[in-house]
Amino acid sequence: MKQASLYASIALFAGSFAVIWATQGTGVIKNDLSRNIFIPAELTMPLQVKAAYNGRDMFFRYRWPSEQPGIYHDMLKFEGGKWVRYGRSVPGPQPQGIYEDRVTMLVDDGSVPEFEKYGGYITIGDRMRFFTNEASKEEVKNQPYLGGKKNKSEVGKYLPATRSDVNDWASVVPEDDLAALREAGYFLDLWHWRAHRSNPIDKSDDQFVAEARYGDSGKGPFFTNWDGDNQQPKLMFDPVSTGRNALNWDDLAQRKLGFDDLYYLREDQAVAFDPDRNWAEGDTIPRRVLRAGEGSRSDISVVGKARWKDGFWDVALVRAMDTGNPLEDKAMVDKRVYNVAFAVHRNATGSRWHYVSLPVSLGLDREAELNAVRFEGAEPQWQQPWLDVALFYPGQVSWPMLVDREQHAGAEQIAEGVPVKVRHSEKQLALYGVEMEFKDEIQLQWLFTMLAGLGLIAAFGVAANLLMTRKEG
Repeated sequence: MKQASLYASIALFAGSFAVIWATQGTGVIKNDLSRNIFIPAELTMPLQVKAAYNGRDMFFRYRWPSEQPGIYHDMLKFEGGKWVRYGRSVPGPQPQGIYEDRVTMLVDDGSVPEFEKYGGYITIGDRMRFFTNEASKEEVKNQPYLGGKKNKSEVGKYLPATRSDVNDWASVVPEDDLAALREAGYFLDLWHWRAHRSNPIDKSDDQFVAEARYGDSGKGPFFTNWDGDNQQPKLMFDPVSTGRNALNWDDLAQRKLGFDDLYYLREDQAVAFDPDRNWAEGDTIPRRVLRAGEGSRSDISVVGKARWKDGFWDVALVRAMDTGNPLEDKAMVDKRVYNVAFAVHRNATGSRWHYVSLPVSLGLDREAELNAVRFEGAEPQWQQPWLDVALFYPGQVSWPMLVDREQHAGAEQIAEGVPVKVRHSEKQLALYGVEMEFKDEIQLQWLFTMLAGLGLIAAFGVAANLLMTRKEG
């Protein structure tokens, strides 16, 4: 009996040791596009920022590294006798590299109190688009306000006080409350520059975040070039003004088209699509048509020419300090302090696969992390030093999770108003973001390793005890 127990314990010891040896180092961090999981090779990146104003206009300048300029976006390719879309937002990099680089900035004047301490984290709510547990389009469409009235089909950014239950994206507060919140300034101004949809027309999109993400009133700098009924583009290139009807797909795939080439379609370059033309395999027409825009949505312009050179983007934007649209834009006032946060998309990534910053204080000739320099004249000389801002990959970290004491050990500090900068660095937050993407797998691996370790200890103890008893006998 003792001999059998000895052999059994030795077998348990050997088996547990073999399992641990075979699985050690294999890890659980693996991309899984079916679950909207893709971890970038670099978890942090640098951004440099400057700010200036002249009493009439507000200027920002951004500089960041990128392996190559992502200036192509959302194309319709004639393939197998039909028009096929390439360049939609997907988990991780777009496979054909057809996705534009972007820089965005959230701005607040103190009316959104959580933003100063926690930045863009507060805009990430329950079941966001491209989270593993994202809400379906059908669920969003069936939500009376977001889907029924605002025609939303996905859960995007929104602010906490616009929901009655922080854990439920669909619990939008009554419309009278939403209106009162907006009147009180409870929204974030969003400056949104895109390398394809902004650069060729020298315009940046002007948006804001409240109970959802919206474009300002007026016409945006682009519209969709697709006839759903006939499954074809609405417009094509005007052969008279451009010398062509379409782009060549190979020119895009081989990245032959640069800043001085025609890689985009402007409204004034377009004519009605001709379905009877002898379209050839590989003919390509942009799915987005660019235009100057109108109204509040066209308030932000590009200063000079935004360009990628020697591995870096250099982009400068300008907007009136007071646009006259207080429900959509944050007015910039001399001697006042604001809070801003930045994000960058690069390497053909869209949606939540960006790098974000923690909140940064902005002072208009006031002491702050980012000091906006006052100047005289039409445009700044940009002689002040850059502010270095660390950006990080945020992962699937939501505001409901962060304020839940059972899910987040720091929820108590958030309840006490402790800023995130006090407790975490950008690198720590990036690692935390990855950890949250694989929380279930990590916990399972930890349990498995613990049980295997206990098995080793138990087997070793039994075997040692039996051997000692046998020796004494």
